[in-house]
Amino acid sequence: MRRKLFVSLHPLKLIIMDNLIKQVQEKLVAANNLPEFKSGDTIILSYKIREGSKERIQKFQGIVLQKKTATFTLRKISNGVGVERIFPYNSPFISDIEVLKKGKVRRARLFYLREAKGKAAKIKERIVVTA
Repeated sequence: MRRKLFVSLHPLKLIIMDNLIKQVQEKLVAANNLPEFKSGDTIILSYKIREGSKERIQKFQGIVLQKKTATFTLRKISNGVGVERIFPYNSPFISDIEVLKKGKVRRARLFYLREAKGKAAKIKERIVVTA
């Protein structure tokens, strides 16, 4: 006697589940109002910093090295020293993101920029045509 390995769901239940998933995704997308950016883009990230009872906004300008499903990595050069920070997309401390330049790169992860110096560390700008 053969057993059924998978339990089949009623088609109406599947439709209801799909609708619930779509509603939750729409709410999450509406709450996350970040602009579209890719690796190689230069962005300014406004980040809320809490010092004791005070709260201030600090701007972090850098190149996006990589994007993952939940985080992205920014790199900047500060006083000749490379600084990298990993930011989560859904962080309540991110107040604003502004895209300065779109980079023209062929890779999704730009870790070769860690060793590059001078002109080799520059990224060409991608020209975006809007019609």
